[in-house]
Amino acid sequence: MSVAFRRESDDEHMEPKFELPIPPGPNWVTARGLRLTRDKVEALEATDTAAMEEEAAKKHKRELRYWRMRLATAELRPVAGPQAVAFGTRVTYRLNKQEKTVALVGDDEADPHEGRISFSSPLARAMMDAEVDEKVDFAGKAEAIEIVAIDVLHED
Repeated sequence: MSVAFRRESDDEHMEPKFELPIPPGPNWVTARGLRLTRDKVEALEATDTAAMEEEAAKKHKRELRYWRMRLATAELRPVAGPQAVAFGTRVTYRLNKQEKTVALVGDDEADPHEGRISFSSPLARAMMDAEVDEKVDFAGKAEAIEIVAIDVLHED
């Protein structure tokens, strides 16, 4: 039989497991984001992987490596002022005649359903450095977003 048709084991054909992807760019965090990252690392470190099945233990260790890296590279940003849209601000804006409010936070604490978006998202990048009543371009449309209000993000 030809070597090309011989199969040693099923493991040879399994998809390789890669590390969790690290978002590109700086790892900016708010005070809340730094606390959440520390809490996540502590919770993962407190878990006993000896009782887990092999694949579950590997997945857990991969997640722990990710969060340790994120904690090690975290850059706590100073509290921004309300003069212009910046990391750590809560922004009320008008887009397509609808008013919405979002907080600009770090990649790992972003949760659009809770009104927290990553500072590196297209929407946040479009609004960055804009001031109240300023209109900015977004998604290929000139002056698509109007900045209505900017507040300092106060979260624990």
